[in-house]
Amino acid sequence: MRNNVWDKLKGHPHLAQGTAYAILFTMGACHLLNDMIQSVIPALYPLLKDSFGFTFAQIGVITLVFQLTSSIFQPFIGLYADRHPQPYSLSLGMCFTLSGLLALAFATNFLLILLSVALIGCGSSVFHPEASRVAQMASGGRKSLAQSIFQVGGNGGSAIGPLLAALIVIPYGQHAVGWFALAALLASFLLARVGYWYSLTLRAMGRTRHRLGETVAGALPRRVVRMSLGILVLMIFSKYFFNACMTSYFTFYLMEKFGLTVQQSQYCLFAYLAAFAIGTLAGGFLGDRYGRKYVILFSILGAAPFTLAMPYLGLGGTLTMAVITGLVIASAFSAIVVYATDLMPDKVGMIAGIFFGLMFGLGGIGSAFFGWLADVTSIEFIFRVSTWLPLMGVVAVFLPDVRPGKAKVG
Repeated sequence: MRNNVWDKLKGHPHLAQGTAYAILFTMGACHLLNDMIQSVIPALYPLLKDSFGFTFAQIGVITLVFQLTSSIFQPFIGLYADRHPQPYSLSLGMCFTLSGLLALAFATNFLLILLSVALIGCGSSVFHPEASRVAQMASGGRKSLAQSIFQVGGNGGSAIGPLLAALIVIPYGQHAVGWFALAALLASFLLARVGYWYSLTLRAMGRTRHRLGETVAGALPRRVVRMSLGILVLMIFSKYFFNACMTSYFTFYLMEKFGLTVQQSQYCLFAYLAAFAIGTLAGGFLGDRYGRKYVILFSILGAAPFTLAMPYLGLGGTLTMAVITGLVIASAFSAIVVYATDLMPDKVGMIAGIFFGLMFGLGGIGSAFFGWLADVTSIEFIFRVSTWLPLMGVVAVFLPDVRPGKAKVG
């Protein structure tokens, strides 16, 4: 019966053979819109701090609530999606984001702001695990490239968000956040179209667990798989604690040390985040060609010389090092997610949910920690401390190479 269903659907015009680039680029565009909306939150921090008199610790708590709601539900949603795929959940999840945006635009106190960012975070929890499954289903075997196309959309959105905040929200105030609801509506429409393709693909495959490519990870001992997952978690910690300091406090650092205005500092943050987006796409090409282990090692540890130099340079040198750091360190996440799903290929949604959840959760914890530390020390101190984190990337040398025929540890 399954073969008859496949025979009827395999020639369907919406089911591309090989890599489904139309689906990948649509998912990348939706990821751009989703993360553009999310990146408005840290871009609002200087405005919220001035308007409501918040401390750095309160700014950190806002990020913590947002990041935890963005992360806590993701593994459970991913696990459920592995067993019971819901093609149209992506579109419905965007309704949480839409509600949170409208609430944030008119929030009048700290608790309402926390509720608003929590709703936006819940939308992200629904989006990322299922979207990662779609990206791998559309990859045609080029999983690093597919994940990078998907991820570069998110990084591009993270870069555009502060720029739009500088052009729209900072001049016109908190209520201008409501205009970003249009982006949520557009994303919901596009995701409904993707849901149609997703449902056709599930019918073609039979509504069973979908094998997303061959891997040698099944031949690895469980001890090695657990060790590898532990190393990947450490890499996520290193990367996103550093990135939390950059995205939440880089603007404050530039204003304090170099006397930049809020808008000027937002443009500098945009430069870092734009480089971050470009580096992500490069990591996808390199991961498929040379192996994800080496991309992870180069991306985290390779950023250390540039991060360590930043606190001791002038404005031009700081911005140059920040851009280079963004290019280098960005390529790791796509490689980490695909590497982890290669280790457990029958749990793509759950693994993607765990690592996206760790990305948001550790980023939130890092932001809250650095906010607290900034209150008791200084912005320059936390910036200097964060630049040491990429040195932890050295442990990636112990990851096995999971490319077919090259399953070696170390």
